[in-house]
Amino acid sequence: MTDAALRARILELLVDVAPDVDPAAVRPVEDFRQQFDFDSMDLFSFATAIHAAFGIDIPERDYRQLASLEKCATYVESRLRAQATPPAAART
Repeated sequence: MTDAALRARILELLVDVAPDVDPAAVRPVEDFRQQFDFDSMDLFSFATAIHAAFGIDIPERDYRQLASLEKCATYVESRLRAQATPPAAART
């Protein structure tokens, strides 16, 4: 998945969780909480949607990594890469 496709998918998920959000107006590096009324329940729903869409587990301690489009894309990309890389024991 390209970086642009990943970001587009994350924006789709964000709008699913917060339908009042205009995806064209999202500022990538600014926290969602500062841009619009994104509360802890929205963040939980967003994390759940990301889990369902990408098949990655997101522990609650990592929720702060989902605070902006930029942070979220970086986090999801790193988790997807980690899933695609076999454990060290399996590579030997």
